[in-house]
Amino acid sequence: MNFQQKVLCSLLSVAVVSGAAHAQHGDHASHGTPSADQIGSENISFATSCKPETADNFNRAVALVHSFWFAEAINTFNAVLAEDADCAIAHWGIALSHWGNPFAGQRNAAQLARGQASIASALNTGSPDNREKMYISAVAELFSDTQGSTQGARTVAYEHAMAALVAAYPDDMEASIFYALAVNQTASPTDKTYSQQLKAAEILEPLFMAYLNHPGLAHYIIHAYDHPPLAERALNAARRYASLAPDAPHALHMPSHTFTRVGMWQESVDTNLRSAQIARARQDAYWTEQIDIQHQAASAWASFAAGNQDQGIRLMSAAADIEDATDKAAVSPGPMTPARELLGMMLLAAGRPAEALTALEATLIKEPNRFVTLSAGARSNSMIQHQQPLRFLTNYQSNLPIFLGQA
Repeated sequence: MNFQQKVLCSLLSVAVVSGAAHAQHGDHASHGTPSADQIGSENISFATSCKPETADNFNRAVALVHSFWFAEAINTFNAVLAEDADCAIAHWGIALSHWGNPFAGQRNAAQLARGQASIASALNTGSPDNREKMYISAVAELFSDTQGSTQGARTVAYEHAMAALVAAYPDDMEASIFYALAVNQTASPTDKTYSQQLKAAEILEPLFMAYLNHPGLAHYIIHAYDHPPLAERALNAARRYASLAPDAPHALHMPSHTFTRVGMWQESVDTNLRSAQIARARQDAYWTEQIDIQHQAASAWASFAAGNQDQGIRLMSAAADIEDATDKAAVSPGPMTPARELLGMMLLAAGRPAEALTALEATLIKEPNRFVTLSAGARSNSMIQHQQPLRFLTNYQSNLPIFLGQA
C-alpha cells in the first residue's frame, strides 16, 4: 500500500467515526427507516409479550441496536409503542440505545437522564413477563445514578444482572449476545491477558458458527478481538459483518478495525469508503459536509505527498475555510483534528513557517490549548528564528513549561 492510500485510509476512518458514528448516536434525525434485509433484522428473533403485530418492528429495532444505529433504533422502538402502548420491553430498548456505544467512554448527565426516563417508563408500562423484567432491571443498573465516578461499578452491575438473566433463560440467544457485550464492556485496559474479551468471545463464537447471519454476533466478535494480539481471530467475522447489514454505516466501518490491525490496508480503505457512501445516503446534510471536509483533507495530503505541494495546500486551505464556516454538533466537543491545524502542519512541512504560524494561531482561537498545535507553533518559531522571536510562545505563556521541558 502506498503512502497516499495509507493517508486516505487513516483520515477516512476518522471521517466515518466522527460522521457516520455520531449520526448513529442520536444527534441528528435519520431519514428513512432501513428495510429488514438491509440491516439483518430477518435474522433476529427477540421474543416479547407484546402484541404479535409488533414483532417485525421489534426485531428491526434490535438489529439497529446491534449495529450501533441508536437514533434509528429509538425511532423504531417508538414505532413498536405506537402499535402497543403497553409494550414495556420497548422502553428497555430505548434505554439501552440511550446508553449507546458501550465502548464510548464517560456518559454525560443529560444522556443518563434520558436513560433514567426510559427506565421509569418501562417500570410503569404494561405487564411485562419475568424475563422482560430482568432485561429492564439489568439495563437500569447502567442508569442507577449520574455520578461519573460510579460508571465502572454500574457497568459491572449490569454485567452481573445480564449473567443472572442468561442463567435464568439459557435458551435466550439475544440475552447471551447482550451478556457477552456487557462482559467485554467491563474489560480493563491494563489487562494484557484480555480475560474479559476472551470470555466474551467464548460466548459469541459457538453462536456465530451456528448463526452466521446474525449481525450482532459478527459485530461483537470484532470488538472482542479488537486488540493487536487477537485481531486475526476476527477476520472471519470482519469479512462477513458488512454483508449482513449493508445499509448500516457502522457495519461497513467496523471491519476496518480488524483489517487495519492486521495490515490489510486496501480492505480497510474499501470498507470505509463504502461506509462513507452509505452515510451520505441518510441524507444528513451536517454529517455529509463533515465527511466531505475530512475527505478533502485526505485528498490534500495525498496531493502534497505526491509532490503537488501547492495543490495540497490549496485543497487544505479550502477544507479549513469550509470547516470554519460550520458549527460543531451538540454531541461532539469539537473536531478530532481541525483542518486549519492540518493546514499549519502542511505549511510547516513545506518550509513556510510564518504562514504555518498564522494558521496555527487561528486554530487556537477556536480550539484553545491543543498540544499538537502548540508544539507545531513552537517548531514554526524555531524555523522563523530571529524574524519573529518567540511570537507564538509569548501569546501562550501558560504553555511555556511544555516547551522548556518543565512539564
